[in-house]
Amino acid sequence: MPDRVLVAITGASGAPYAVSLLRRELGEKYLVLSNWGRMVLGEETGLTEDDLRPLVRRVFSDKDLANAFASGSNPFDAMVIAPCSLSTMAKIATGIADSLITRAALVALKERRRLVLVVREAPWTTSALENAARLSRDGVVILPASPPFYHRPQNLEELVEHMVDKIEGVLGGEPQRRWRPEQLDDGDPE
Repeated sequence: MPDRVLVAITGASGAPYAVSLLRRELGEKYLVLSNWGRMVLGEETGLTEDDLRPLVRRVFSDKDLANAFASGSNPFDAMVIAPCSLSTMAKIATGIADSLITRAALVALKERRRLVLVVREAPWTTSALENAARLSRDGVVILPASPPFYHRPQNLEELVEHMVDKIEGVLGGEPQRRWRPEQLDDGDPE
């Protein structure tokens, strides 16, 4: 698992994913909220930036381009943008660093640090697909927020938690839930 994780929330739907991720033991966590991310956080979860402060070491403004995370000389191990709007993904793919979120993502790219984009918009345009492919070739993990149903979730929280397990697994952690764990214990399923 990474020691220092920067988590960013943009204005796409999916704020519960970020909240669940921030509640996990991921090491030293920092948070950046875009203005729209702040709004969506309130709309979808009823939470504010102040509610998330106890879960992180520090919260930063997306407008703070003088922030240490905007520089490659400030080491961090991983960055997760959850949710990541298609607009944010496009800016990263084309090198536009007009906010702390996009600048820190570009730092992660150039320094070859783990970068995970939990994209939560649909459908995707051809340019969005091309942007995702470009970023994937550069080593970015594109993790569309499309929770599965094979574990038969009983409620919204179970859907969110399963998706966050996937995010944590990409970061190198051990997922809390596995698909059909009995197959691992019993040998041949037939």
